[in-house]
Amino acid sequence: MITRTVSKNPRTTRGDLVNDLQRAGTKVTKATISNTLRRQGLKSCSARRVPLLKPVHVQARLKFAREHLDDPEEDWENVIWSDETKIELFGKNSTRRVWRRKNAELHPKNTIPTVKHGGGNIMLWGCFSAKGQGRLICVKERMNGAMYREILSDNLLPSARALKMKRGWVFQHDNDPKHTARAMKEWLRKKHFKVLKWPSQSPDLNPIENLWRELKVCVAQRQPQNITALEEICMEEWAKIPAT
Repeated sequence: MITRTVSKNPRTTRGDLVNDLQRAGTKVTKATISNTLRRQGLKSCSARRVPLLKPVHVQARLKFAREHLDDPEEDWENVIWSDETKIELFGKNSTRRVWRRKNAELHPKNTIPTVKHGGGNIMLWGCFSAKGQGRLICVKERMNGAMYREILSDNLLPSARALKMKRGWVFQHDNDPKHTARAMKEWLRKKHFKVLKWPSQSPDLNPIENLWRELKVCVAQRQPQNITALEEICMEEWAKIPAT
């Protein structure tokens, strides 16, 4: 019963199982439940957060993967990846735990769908390539198209030069409306930037997400107490992340 229940609903807690079994006339402890599930190859893990995907998003992501399946490693080394993220001053986002088998962390039952909204105390724009980090910028006001163009104008080319990118390097950003607006596309065309075509609702395909996680873990460990300290610590920790 225990294994069958968590296989059907991985978010079932040990407390839920204890109560279900008691109602069925069987008294067990949480430790017994844990041991039973481990013997079946199941362990309690934090549910992965993944984008909320519609069928059209799934097809676009599959198309993107197939188009780039045979790209040589050198092509990816010539990409500058970019993104914005928000970092909270206090606490961490809540997580949910699930019972899952090894290598099943991305099964839909074991994940928490997310969308690109939510709170945060400061917004950052950053970029990087296979050679290391580019610039990291704290966005002081609500970002609009004009501000985004200014950020790229002031920071993208300097980052490319600092990273010693080869001729014909490729710029990646997602499909945020600020990024795909007609004025933005025209500006990129005039600047002769080659832009990687990106599938919608695919932040998890961007390797910069791993860099954001690294940054957030390092910042959380230092426990900034105010916005000024949070910004300073973000810049310090970003610079300290090794290129490897």
